[in-house]
Amino acid sequence: MSHPMKTISLSRRTVLKGAGGVAIALPWLEAMTRDKPALATAPGTTPKRFLAVYWPGGTVRQGSIGDRYTPTGAETEFTLSPILSPLEPVKSSILVLDGLYLMSGDQSKFSVEQSQGGMVGWLTGQVQPGAGNFPTKGPSIDQVLAPRLSLGKAFQSLSVAVRWGTGKSHGKVSPMDVCQFGASAPFAPIAPRIDPVDTWKTLFGDLGRAKDARGWDLSILDAVDKRYAKLAQRLGGADRQRLEAHLERIRDLEKRVGAAAGGGACKAPTLVDTSDYNPASGLNSANDGSIKDLATDAAIPKVGKLFMDMLVMAFACDLTSVALMQWADTEAKYTLPWLGLTEGHNFYENDGGYRPAELEKIYTWYSTQHAYLLQQLAGIDAGGHSLLDETVVFFGSEEAEPASHSKRNMPFLLAGGGLRTGRWVRYLDGPPHNNLLVSLLNLFGDSRTTFGDERCCTGALPNLV
Repeated sequence: MSHPMKTISLSRRTVLKGAGGVAIALPWLEAMTRDKPALATAPGTTPKRFLAVYWPGGTVRQGSIGDRYTPTGAETEFTLSPILSPLEPVKSSILVLDGLYLMSGDQSKFSVEQSQGGMVGWLTGQVQPGAGNFPTKGPSIDQVLAPRLSLGKAFQSLSVAVRWGTGKSHGKVSPMDVCQFGASAPFAPIAPRIDPVDTWKTLFGDLGRAKDARGWDLSILDAVDKRYAKLAQRLGGADRQRLEAHLERIRDLEKRVGAAAGGGACKAPTLVDTSDYNPASGLNSANDGSIKDLATDAAIPKVGKLFMDMLVMAFACDLTSVALMQWADTEAKYTLPWLGLTEGHNFYENDGGYRPAELEKIYTWYSTQHAYLLQQLAGIDAGGHSLLDETVVFFGSEEAEPASHSKRNMPFLLAGGGLRTGRWVRYLDGPPHNNLLVSLLNLFGDSRTTFGDERCCTGALPNLV
């Protein structure tokens, strides 16, 4: 007499292995242990990708030229400010947030240096002096999302940075230039990729090469032999459906990568000449910014564009679903010659006195870059909708404005899927930005109600979806 096979218990690290060392990671299944909150997977209701974008110094909300950042009008009928005006072509896809307080437990201005506190706390929601070399004891939200969103992909997450490690950090990892921290203890800081050529080769070096008969033309799934069928027989019905859907996504990825050479959505971005850009320039920096690398500074716009193009294509090619782009570090000791500004960014913030007119030029230029990134995401067809529709983009800085280093009324922007965009939302009484981090996690199906320092979190932020 035959008996039905019992369902099994699986580790979260279980993979299907085939000949030649090929292995396919599994999605979350009910058969796995449940030591972490499960993420919802309802198609069409949950965004698939997360992208964080950092720029240094906040914005211009005061000074001789007045507030140049805050929109005017009402929530759905608003006019973008001069600094935000480059975002007009993508206005319907953005959500301008005003009134949030980047508190993160760092309320005392003497506990952690102000810029470091903002840099570390932006994505972690907590800043705790005495936590070691880095004042945090927790993960950044991108690393919380990465294991699930990027399951089975080439990279759990990608982070890149332009003109990184200037001033006092001297090209090394420090609280002044890192905002990503690992998902589990000891929550180690994650340094970004800073070499554009090396990054391009790592991500796209194989896409333009001819495939032999045993390359992508042979299905990866074929290499796992009969293991899938055997595992499926031992799973419950819901888990079998999840596994089949996961393998179908991998088949789809194979087709997209295989079609890359034919001009599909997945293709390597053009590798521009960046021989005039020294990604390790920060190693030679001075504390006061007196050592300038003018050639590297002049290349910032084209290197930044290349990094943005690479992140968009990394999403389009399904290489990862989580990414971060840093336009610099909190020191911001680099010149901006393409704007006619020959002193370092930080000079116009503090070192040369607060200079709002020059800062307006800088922050308006960053808005132009944000608009370009969103337009590139919106231009990728993801099957009847755009890549932007499947992506949540979070633009942020380490402080509200440089005149006082205040972290009240932070200039945060959201864009993309799962949000009610085309709005300017003002929050009264300065709710902690931890609430926003909770809401971002909730958008991806994570049901937690707090994140980061619980003293600075009162639940999800309303009026986003």
